[in-house]
Amino acid sequence: MPETSESAGSPQQERPSGSERPRPLRVLLAGGGTAGHVNPLLATAAALRDPALGGDPGTQVLVLGTAEGLEKRLVPEAGLELALVPRVPLPRRPSGDLLRLPHRLGKAISAATEAIEKVKADVVVGFGGYVSTPAYLAARKAGVPVVIHEQNARPGLANRLGASWARAVALTFASTRLKASKGCTEVTGLPLRPAIATLVAQRATDEGTRQARAEGAQALGLDPDLPTLLVTGGSLGAQHLNEVLSESLYSLPTGLQVLHLTGKDKDAPVRAALEAVVASGAAQDLAERYHVLDYLTTMEQAYACADGVLCRSGAGTVAEITALGLPALYVPLPIGNGEQRLNAADVLASGGGRMVLDAELKPSDILDFAMLISDPERQAAMARAAASTGVQDAAARLAALIRQCASIHDTPTDEENAA
Repeated sequence: MPETSESAGSPQQERPSGSERPRPLRVLLAGGGTAGHVNPLLATAAALRDPALGGDPGTQVLVLGTAEGLEKRLVPEAGLELALVPRVPLPRRPSGDLLRLPHRLGKAISAATEAIEKVKADVVVGFGGYVSTPAYLAARKAGVPVVIHEQNARPGLANRLGASWARAVALTFASTRLKASKGCTEVTGLPLRPAIATLVAQRATDEGTRQARAEGAQALGLDPDLPTLLVTGGSLGAQHLNEVLSESLYSLPTGLQVLHLTGKDKDAPVRAALEAVVASGAAQDLAERYHVLDYLTTMEQAYACADGVLCRSGAGTVAEITALGLPALYVPLPIGNGEQRLNAADVLASGGGRMVLDAELKPSDILDFAMLISDPERQAAMARAAASTGVQDAAARLAALIRQCASIHDTPTDEENAA
């Protein structure tokens, strides 16, 4: 497991003295837009209320998000209340949006202030993105402690700003260059989706690993006894991965099973390529060993069957794969600010993964990785290396840090005053 803390200050929770009874924590969680921000937020909210993780079922949670992001659907589905804030992108170059920024940001800060007052927040926790900037600024003005979670190896603008006065900064990756200027910095890992966290716990024993693999294989129509390569480009898929896989079909090792998740509505060309290769004289059982799906909502079943993964290197993907101890061939998304290349740096250094740039990916790279995970000894060694960088209890760690940093005073609630 990685080193988990790097102190730059020591936040102390204010506790009631004498016989006063501490009340449940009140938290504003700010984040949204993509699943990469929303899923860790929801996992953290659950941990704050889970007694098994040191939480209190009475913890009051309000989520700050936008009307445009996935949080509009996912937060209510999780049974949490959502307060809306206007979406305020931070322009990276001079434009008309830059001139309108002060007014827009002012309205967003006002909305964030209302949310802080509504929940009477003891702490504001931000996960980056458009929502977090006004939340951090409103919390600073209100004197409410801020805890920041940075999921990527390359921190975003909002979190870089908030780190200037945050009481604590929590990192997914030890190599991330972000520190709390006046507080503490801790590597907590990325809070895992509940289904993935459950699989991680199940795989803690050999029997649990075998059972999860058998159940996943049955659900997906796979052979649990064959070495399995999982290919995924995320929910939208990765067209170039699909194309290179199609070129690799004829040379895949015999005895290897592939589960290829192509992305929504991107499966037809892969299926056509598979049919053509089989018709041209490929191994007789290739069509039985090569399984194509466009999308899978139960990724935990796919992970349970996998001996290795060919994938992008988004923060969530890297965190899940290393927590599960799975070898991976990472092919970073070729667009954006380059954070995907950095997200896998720690696991690559450990020997738990390989990386090939998208433009350089060739069938030979896939075949070499397929041969590696087909060799039990080499696969096991790489799996151990991957697991050495993974964090399995990130939600509990982050929830503990939030409780530590919150300013709690035993102020009676409105209900208690009424009584």
